[in-house]
Amino acid sequence: MKYMLMYWADDAADPEADNNDAFLAELRAWVEGMDDNGTRLYGGPLRYAWDAKLLRVRDGEMLVSDGPFAETKEQIGGYDVIECPDLAAALKVAAAHPLARSCTVEVRPVDLLPWEPGAQ
Repeated sequence: MKYMLMYWADDAADPEADNNDAFLAELRAWVEGMDDNGTRLYGGPLRYAWDAKLLRVRDGEMLVSDGPFAETKEQIGGYDVIECPDLAAALKVAAAHPLARSCTVEVRPVDLLPWEPGAQ
């Protein structure tokens, strides 16, 4: 089963806090290890929320606004899609991610569309 790991980071936190050589080496080792064993399918960091745009189509008109501007301290700062046999295994993979010590990691099963292989 596929799971999306979303890393919720505090926007007010120091962006340099997790940007030191030791942390980056640990992060690289996690990514390479998960890639090598086939658990991590893809993923990466996201730019800041203020670089994002929100899109809506209403009555055939495309509406674009800056955002998101949520009433929360945390924003999604990155993601990974992993494949694990079950939720317990996905949680173990997520807990081993270096960002789990400084961010909130949301672990969510990926729902397949009815025509996709493996859909039930």
